[in-house]
Amino acid sequence: MNRDFLVPLVSGPFRHYINGAWESGATTGLSLNPSDLDDPVGEYARADARQTDAAIEAASAAFREWSLASIQRRADSLDAIGSEILARKDELGRLLAREEGKTLPEAIAEATRAGQIFKFFAGEALRIPGEHVASVRNGIDIDVTREPVGVIGIIAPWNFPLAIPAWKIAPALAYGNCVVFKPAETVPACAAALAGIINRAGLPAGVFNLVMGSGRQVGERIVASPLVQAISFTGSVTTGTRVLKAAAARQARVQLEMGGKNPLVVLNDANLDIAVDAALNGAFFSTGQRCTASSRLIVERGVFEPFVAALKAKLAALTVDHALKRGTDIGPIANEQQLDVTLDYLRAGREEGAELVAGGRQLERATRGYYVEPALFIGEPGHRIAREEIFGPVAVTFPADDYDHALHLANDTPFGLCAGICTQSLKYARHFRRHSQAGMVMVNLPTAGVDYHVPFGGRKGSSYGPREQGTYAAEFYTTVKTAYVAG
Repeated sequence: MNRDFLVPLVSGPFRHYINGAWESGATTGLSLNPSDLDDPVGEYARADARQTDAAIEAASAAFREWSLASIQRRADSLDAIGSEILARKDELGRLLAREEGKTLPEAIAEATRAGQIFKFFAGEALRIPGEHVASVRNGIDIDVTREPVGVIGIIAPWNFPLAIPAWKIAPALAYGNCVVFKPAETVPACAAALAGIINRAGLPAGVFNLVMGSGRQVGERIVASPLVQAISFTGSVTTGTRVLKAAAARQARVQLEMGGKNPLVVLNDANLDIAVDAALNGAFFSTGQRCTASSRLIVERGVFEPFVAALKAKLAALTVDHALKRGTDIGPIANEQQLDVTLDYLRAGREEGAELVAGGRQLERATRGYYVEPALFIGEPGHRIAREEIFGPVAVTFPADDYDHALHLANDTPFGLCAGICTQSLKYARHFRRHSQAGMVMVNLPTAGVDYHVPFGGRKGSSYGPREQGTYAAEFYTTVKTAYVAG
């Protein structure tokens, strides 16, 4: 394995990986560094329909061999991928920070998590569950087994360009499926680096394929192909809804993660230091570009003013700068489109009458980049900034009369990914865990920050289909067969 690390992690132009070979694209695009627009990351290949179809056909042709490969072979391959990711986590972290804009410590942590995910699913490949049960009829045995689904189309976002692909690709391969992976166009270098590591694990040609390009040329082609049996998508509600409709029309399996507008409830009895730190981390770190970000801060009236004052002071102490610069707390927004969205919501918040109590200015730094001060509003539950996912360093806070009112406000959203509460009351913590309309609940913790060995997913408009991560991933990446055998 050590000799593999002599291979460059990635070098431009970043190319597709189709049927075991690297290919140039029909056209090219340019990956920018959001911390320094004068330091582009590099050109990348953009596929057309022909190349997308070739990747899908290669995956379909490879499925028989990989689906029947021994579980030890699959486990060894995933373990090798995880080992190289972990050994090169600093390199991968620097690439991620440069391309996506996460601070270097956050980026290295994400690379580490991606390696751990592959290691976890290497183990899962060896313990695919099944059942042997007695029949209600004498002389008959029943076996319930899990088999791979087929070709999995994976469409991933830009905000976690290593971790999210890892938690989709790793279980797909572990359970014997083949993959066609389309990353977001903002992060092609991260995708190509990951593909290079997967390539060096020695999978049969066609088992894993990387195709970069637009949603129209690549994503829609993957979703519509009759050779793709399942689609795992993470992204916006609008795009996710289109994916669901197109896949349902041909009865393909679908797994969707589509964001959130997550509440953090702070009760009068909360430890204020813990609550403020949870809000600061959950709402603003990773530049607020996390679907689990706590962008609605619901605070009981008794501590509302001291909470806002303390959070405002913490925000003032944060350093917004180049993602690779030592001491940077908040990096740039990842791309120009998301910068424009964030600035539009900042204007909308002020126009609706919300009070901007901290931040919200576009910043200039030594390098040209997409820098914005983390912003805190005092608003109302009906404001757009309190209802719609912004996906930037913006949070809105509003008071609650008591616990019941806070719970109502927390649940009053079309999303249901994650919810948090800060309290020293076991009674309220237990009640909130049960009655929060979210797929994940945090008590005295930031809403952002999840483990890789347990299920991830939400309710309502946040998610559709089986959960991601952990042992629950088997529900999406395998199909169940029941066999009756007469002795």
